Amino acid sequence: MSTLATLGGQRVRERPWPKWPRADANTEQNLLDVLRSGRWAISGMFNGEKLYERRFADAFATYHNIPYCVPATNGSSALTMALEAVGVQYGDEVLVPGMTWVACASSVVRVGAIPILVDVEPDTLCMSIDAARRAIAPRTRAIMLVHLYCAVADLDAFVALSEETGIPLIEDCSQAHGAMWRNRRVGTFGLTGVFSMQDTKVLTCGEGGAVITKDPQIYDLLQQLRADGRRYPVTPVSFGQPELEEVGAILGRNMCLSEFHAAVLLDRLQHLDEENRLREQNANYLRSLLNQIGGVQTLRQAPQVDALTYYQFCVRLDLNAFGRLDIETIRRALVAELGVFVEQVDSPLNSNVLYNPLRSPRINKHDNMAARLDPGNFDLPVATRARYECLTMPHKVLLGDKRDVEDIALAFSKVKQHCEELLELQQTV
Repeated sequence: MSTLATLGGQRVRERPWPKWPRADANTEQNLLDVLRSGRWAISGMFNGEKLYERRFADAFATYHNIPYCVPATNGSSALTMALEAVGVQYGDEVLVPGMTWVACASSVVRVGAIPILVDVEPDTLCMSIDAARRAIAPRTRAIMLVHLYCAVADLDAFVALSEETGIPLIEDCSQAHGAMWRNRRVGTFGLTGVFSMQDTKVLTCGEGGAVITKDPQIYDLLQQLRADGRRYPVTPVSFGQPELEEVGAILGRNMCLSEFHAAVLLDRLQHLDEENRLREQNANYLRSLLNQIGGVQTLRQAPQVDALTYYQFCVRLDLNAFGRLDIETIRRALVAELGVFVEQVDSPLNSNVLYNPLRSPRINKHDNMAARLDPGNFDLPVATRARYECLTMPHKVLLGDKRDVEDIALAFSKVKQHCEELLELQQTV
């Protein structure tokens, strides 16, 4: 093959990748509708039209075949709402995967509880059921199960564990919009399902979130938690009057999704399944090509998964097959070949620079909270190893055609064939 791009050669990929986020004329029309409506937030006065926030909530609930959805400002707010709604309080413990985005743990700290970091499975990078079972203690109040990158956690095992122990299951589906387990959407197995609609997600409005649930009492609490103790009334309100009634059964905050964000989500939800099918089709083709190269392993797909969501395409590398290169050298070489952001998986939360619970103002210095919060308490060998063996690529690379997929495979093959030259470069850095 030709000289590596990182050594001055021509890169594999010259064409632009598919754009993300996506929008079309209908998206723009929804935004114009909100702009001209005179009502940009759910706290505004009733103008005779059904809010986009309520329309999206109804559509998202219907999409999941579940009765209730409460939108929120972002995924972190949605996690906080879900934790409080299921009853997590100060000093409680919540099981959190040792490898995931920092908001999963920081949202637990935000409500005054203790994240118990649980190691992950090597073939899915989702929380290990055996490690979770060992981590359960008298103070465990919830299990936060995250479906990560392009894998679905073992829902059969975790639902059984939740039922056996009586500990509520919170599904974080921020990287799994539309994925299905045993012909049911993820997010519908736990007491709550939580979603982020941040810019990189497969369903996005820039920043947004949502919580879904089957439980009417949880739904009532979620509404109040996100709107300063207010909720939508059962009976219609009059024109020009507030559409939220004051209840105050629980202390809430303002975590309401704006009408602009809801308008975008309502439109883009219509495209989610089609885009997910295209990603999965291209991912399957890419997997077949990578298998021919050798030394590149994709995450395991459980037989119970009926539809998979690719938030990021994740691979584990056999570094021996790549001439004992380190993961960062390989990452940089792939970026140079493909012109797209390739990154390592998240740092384990026991060593993640973004997770600083001991600096939280919620720590009470007169009890043992600091000792319990210390991330150094937790051993995460599987997550730590994955950090130095696994790489991810954004889902937009799977929104093209076969040529795009072949470019990715060619880049891996090219880097592998030139690993000796890269090793020399690595040793000089």
